[in-house]
Amino acid sequence: MSEEAAHVVRRRYDGSRRRAAAGRARLTVIDAYRGLLLRDGYEKTTISDVAERAGLSVETIYKTFGSKKQLLKALYDATIAGDDEPVPIGSRPEMQRIFAETDPTIKIARYADFVYTYHRRVGPLVSVLAQASSEIAEIRATIETERLTGVRAFVRHLDQAGLLRDDIPAHEAADAAWALTSPMTYAQLIQVRRWSGASYRRWLSALLGSSLLGSATGPPTPER
Repeated sequence: MSEEAAHVVRRRYDGSRRRAAAGRARLTVIDAYRGLLLRDGYEKTTISDVAERAGLSVETIYKTFGSKKQLLKALYDATIAGDDEPVPIGSRPEMQRIFAETDPTIKIARYADFVYTYHRRVGPLVSVLAQASSEIAEIRATIETERLTGVRAFVRHLDQAGLLRDDIPAHEAADAAWALTSPMTYAQLIQVRRWSGASYRRWLSALLGSSLLGSATGPPTPER
């Protein structure tokens, strides 16, 4: 190998090592912030606290995330996905399996399972966000906008597959699904009324089916 070629290989190797190190640092900060946020709340958790727990400098955290609010959004996104990879939810395997399913009953049931898993991951964070000050109102609005975008994508998929009911406009169907899949509804049923996960998934599957599926397919019949 020529000296020039070896230099290129070293640069690529060094670049990959730096990216890997940066990725590990992000995860370390996110994990540290999660523990502090859930324990102390948004206002009381400072970047200095996070830096101390993560074993990194305050400057590194600001350089990586930009601000405390952006760190919160990064934590939320990582919690939804289960990792910190920049892959949209719609492109992930769980949603791809839902899109690929041809049986409308199973498709709706799998989507209800996906929503349940989503809420299980983000439920504690939603409680913290709800109690936080107006400082993060923009973050809360962004999260709800993203959730609505995801629901609309699923409804659009049903429409393109010829499964969406045709007696209501698609935007109303999406709004209905958005309301049914609300994290507040999940919290009321699971945390307040003490429903089991299976009961929530059966209920959501049945309501989504009757709200979204056309008469030719019919709503899914939940297992008892």
